[in-house]
Amino acid sequence: MPSSQTYAVVGAARLFALLAIGGPIVWLHQEQGLLALAAVCGVWVYQAVTATRRELELSLSPMTEAAAIGVICALAMEDAPVVLAALVVPPLYATAIAGIRTMLRTVMVELISVVALALMWWETIKTDQAIAIFTWAMAGLGLSLIAAVTFSSDRIPDPLAPYRDAQEHLRQLIDLAGSLSSGLDVGALGGELLSQVSDGIPNRALVLYVPRGDALAPVASTVELEAADAVATETLAGDVRLQERGASHPIEIGEGFAFRVSDQAIVAGLRPAGSDSSRSLPLSTVAHDLSDTAVKLDAALLFAQFRDAATADERNRLAREMHDGVAQDIASLGYIIDALAARPADEAQAKALSMLRERVSKVVAEVRQSVMNLRTSIGENESLGAAISNVARHLSESSGIPIRVRLDEQPTRLRPEVEAELFRIAQESINNAVKHARATSIDVRCQVYAPEAIITVTDDGVGLQAARADSHGLKIMRERARLIGAELVVRDNASRGLTVSVALKIPRSTGSDDSPILTEQR
Repeated sequence: MPSSQTYAVVGAARLFALLAIGGPIVWLHQEQGLLALAAVCGVWVYQAVTATRRELELSLSPMTEAAAIGVICALAMEDAPVVLAALVVPPLYATAIAGIRTMLRTVMVELISVVALALMWWETIKTDQAIAIFTWAMAGLGLSLIAAVTFSSDRIPDPLAPYRDAQEHLRQLIDLAGSLSSGLDVGALGGELLSQVSDGIPNRALVLYVPRGDALAPVASTVELEAADAVATETLAGDVRLQERGASHPIEIGEGFAFRVSDQAIVAGLRPAGSDSSRSLPLSTVAHDLSDTAVKLDAALLFAQFRDAATADERNRLAREMHDGVAQDIASLGYIIDALAARPADEAQAKALSMLRERVSKVVAEVRQSVMNLRTSIGENESLGAAISNVARHLSESSGIPIRVRLDEQPTRLRPEVEAELFRIAQESINNAVKHARATSIDVRCQVYAPEAIITVTDDGVGLQAARADSHGLKIMRERARLIGAELVVRDNASRGLTVSVALKIPRSTGSDDSPILTEQR
C-alpha cells in the first residue's frame, strides 16, 4: 500500500496543476475555463478526501480519473486550452498507486477520451490543440517514468506498517467502547438473541452455536437439554454450517429447525410436540429481524478473539523475559555460590552457603514453574479436562503432593475464551494449594456440560489465610470469572482445608430454573 508521503506527492502535483491552470483562466476571464477548473478541482478534492480518510475503496481508479479529466479537457479546450495541462496528473497518480503498466493504460485512456469526445463535440481538432494534447500527455508520461523510481522504493513493505495500522484501529476501538449500549458480553447478547427468537417461534428449546474449529460450541440456551435433544440441535446447526459460504437457507426437519443469524452464529431449536409451525413466523423473517442483535453478537465474538490473542501474546512475552532474564540471572548466582562453597572459610560458612544454595534452587524451580504456567494453554484438539490433568500431573510430580483429577465432560466444547479463563482459574487454584496450603492431598473435579461447567479444587491444608499485601491471586481469579460470567466461591471445609469452585451457567432467555445444572454421577 502506498505511504502517506506518496499521496502527499500526488496531492502537491494536483495543487500546482490547479494553480498553473487557474492563473491564466482567471487572468483572461474565461468563463468556460472557470467551469472546467471547478470540475477538475472537484475530482481531485474527492480523491484527496478519500485518500486522507483511508477510504480508498471509494476513490476513483486511475483510469476512471483519467477518463474524467479527459472529458473535461475535451469540452473546455476550445475556450480554455490551458486546461489541457491537467492531463499531466492522472499518469502520475497511476504510477504512485499501481505502477508503470497501469500508468501506460491510463495515458491511453485519457488520450482516447479527450480526442474522441473532442471530435464528437467540436467535430475537429485544430493543429495547436493536437500539439497541446500530445505535449501534456507526453509530459505526464515522462514525469511518471521519472517518479516511478521514487514510488517503487516507497512501496517496499514497511515492517512497522502493521503496528501503525494496529495503533489506529485500537484507538478507534477505545473511542467506540464507551458508546456500546449493550456491552460486549457474548453470553448476555446470546441470551438476548434467543429471547427474540422465542417471541417469533414457539419452541421448547433453543441453542445458539458459534464455530469452534471444526465443531460448534454452544453460547446460550433457553433450557437444559436432554442428551438426545442436544445431539439433534447440534446436528441441525452443523447442517446449516455446511452450506456454501453466503448461503443462509433455514433447515426444518420434524420438530427441529436451524438457521444462520450471522457469519459467526447459528440458532437451532425444537418446537413443542404436535405444534403447528404455520402459526409461527417464517424462519427467514425471524433471522432478518435479528440483524441488529446479530451485529452486536458478532462484535462481541470478534472482541473475545482479539482479547484472547492479545492475552496469549503477552503471556508468551512475559514467559520469554522470565526465562531469558530473571531465571538466568538467578541461576548465575547459584554458580557463584557453588564456587564459594567449594572453598568455605569454616564449617559455619559452609552450612550458610549450603542453605543459600537450596534457597536459590527453590527460587529457580518456582520461576521455571511460572514460565511453564504462562506458556501452558489449551490446544484445539485438547479438552479443558485434559489440559487441567496435564497441569495437575506436572505439579504433582514436581511437588510430591498427590493430586487426583476426576473428569466428567461431554464431547461438545466450550468457546475458546471461556475454556482459557476456566483453565487459568483451575491452574491458579492448584498452584496455590501446592505452594501455600501445606496440603497432603488435592482433589480436582472438572465437569463440562457445554455451554456450562463447574470446576472444584479441594485440599486438606491449612485453609483460608489472611491475604498477603503482595498477593493478587484471588483477585485475579475473580476477575477472570467475571469476564466469562462465572461465579467463583472460596470457602473453608468443615474439617480442614479449602475448596475453590468456579461455576459457569449460561443465562436463560426465558423461564427460571433454580435446579442445579450439573449433578454427581453415581
